[in-house]
Amino acid sequence: MITIRKEEEKDYEAVFKLTEEAFRDREHSDHQEHFLVEKLRKSEAFISELSLVAEDENGTIAGHILFTKLTVENGTETFESLALAPVSVKPEYQNQGIGGQLILEGHRIAQQLGYQSVILIGHENYYPKFGYKKTSNFGISFPFEIPEVNGMAVELVKDGLKNKKGMVKYPKEFGID
Repeated sequence: MITIRKEEEKDYEAVFKLTEEAFRDREHSDHQEHFLVEKLRKSEAFISELSLVAEDENGTIAGHILFTKLTVENGTETFESLALAPVSVKPEYQNQGIGGQLILEGHRIAQQLGYQSVILIGHENYYPKFGYKKTSNFGISFPFEIPEVNGMAVELVKDGLKNKKGMVKYPKEFGID
């Protein structure tokens, strides 16, 4: 039995450890995700309602997800969206659907807060299960080279990305210029 709730300050240490563990053996990782979460919590991009933990019946934090503000810019217009990064599940809890529960609950809350879309870089076989499509389908690109199949976005509302073409601009905490 997993409960999804808003992350609290008392969870920070457990989230730091689980994020490090979740990415420790990942091939496509800079192994800095746990530090990124700390930086983003202190940033203007942070939305406390969209930092969620998955807790088991014993109170163990099994997973965490973070959605932060980002923009899509095209020279004349700027559109607000969300970045999903990272989603972390403790290794012993992986492949039990916890990441998916975190993603769906995050989408629900983001939609309630008025956000229309989420953008991420992720595994091409995992995120489409949650409605994500290639950002190239929407005319959205990244400020660095990635395989086209790994840049994805989801519309949280109908036409949430319609005519919102441009380049993703991450908060400075991501370390991307």
